[in-house]
Amino acid sequence: MSNGQGAGIDGDQWAQQGWLWNAPQVQAGEGPAACLILAHGAGAPMDSTFMEQMAAKLAARGVGVLRFEFPYMAQRRVDGGKRPPDPKARLLECWREVYATVRPQVAGRLAIGGKSMGGRMASLLADELEADALVCLGYPFYAAGKPEKPRVEHLPALKTPTLIVQGERDALGNRQTVEGYELSPTIELCWLVAGDHDLKPLKASGFTHEQHLDAAAERVAAFLLGR
Repeated sequence: MSNGQGAGIDGDQWAQQGWLWNAPQVQAGEGPAACLILAHGAGAPMDSTFMEQMAAKLAARGVGVLRFEFPYMAQRRVDGGKRPPDPKARLLECWREVYATVRPQVAGRLAIGGKSMGGRMASLLADELEADALVCLGYPFYAAGKPEKPRVEHLPALKTPTLIVQGERDALGNRQTVEGYELSPTIELCWLVAGDHDLKPLKASGFTHEQHLDAAAERVAAFLLGR
């Protein structure tokens, strides 16, 4: 992971804050085309296997990825104790603080998003922050086992260009249920065959988890880079 000078972001500076930066792997002189601030989900940190793999795959495709942690997860690193996510208001405030810090450092497009909860929190702020784009990986359309209580009230009016990459059998938003929702025309759904909440497919599907992660990264990069 380089220090990211070519992306207008000083990776060493973010490292001092405890953040992680994957610089876009582009040819010298091309300059970065897009940067994605990627937030973690409720139960796994910013350096989970999923987050590490996705950040690396996106960087390899020309998208710079900056990762941070919400206060409760950062505290878990300090004391090692498991704790529930911060209240919604604190999560949103953290997102605002991170975005306000990063926006002046990025000359090109700046997108926000995340895995599961991180992506949902980003979706609640995307229009307010005037982010260039929104990317959600495994959006939690409802809590596990509670499809009758969807978390979609804000999605019909969302104005930010949005890509949601979702496994067809995601326990927090399967294809059959989600296709019945009224969503904004700015939202594009990318379905991965037989994928779960981590985009992992059933063996019988003929796909591997690695293939699905690659497909997700390819679609996100194309979305952000306008390919």
